[in-house]
Amino acid sequence: MKTFDQLSVIGLREWIALPELGMVGLRAKIDTGASTSTLHASDIVPFERDGQRWVRFTAHLGTLVQRRHRCEAQVVSVKTIKSSNGQAQSRYVISTTVALGDRAWPIEFTLACRKTMRYRVLIGSKALVDGQLVVNPALSYVQDKPTLPAFDSLPGAQ
Repeated sequence: MKTFDQLSVIGLREWIALPELGMVGLRAKIDTGASTSTLHASDIVPFERDGQRWVRFTAHLGTLVQRRHRCEAQVVSVKTIKSSNGQAQSRYVISTTVALGDRAWPIEFTLACRKTMRYRVLIGSKALVDGQLVVNPALSYVQDKPTLPAFDSLPGAQ
């Protein structure tokens, strides 16, 4: 069996933070079947800032206790995503830094309504490759919960 020392192991579920958006304590489901990561968002309003496309949205945190957080992010693109039920949907794509354990790196998120889903955040395979992570689906919450002060030095971190 081959092993790769440069890869870190994560579980099927992990705590993450999105420091550039000012959010911490998000439970994320790791979804190796999804290419792109997804963030639960509503009230999505596109606008222009300095000639660039941006989007303003409400991110929803928590499942039992709903918390809302207003965010703004530059639009990377608009993608057509085919959901697990086979329906195609056009979604805004943003790029922001994700903090998982002691690592932080930029990933792309599509913005979508996930109010009927158990997890408000999905981390897809592109983010796992960029973060050099492997998933042990028998485990959950392997990495320590990230805190925003640990990532204050990131550009754009609040």
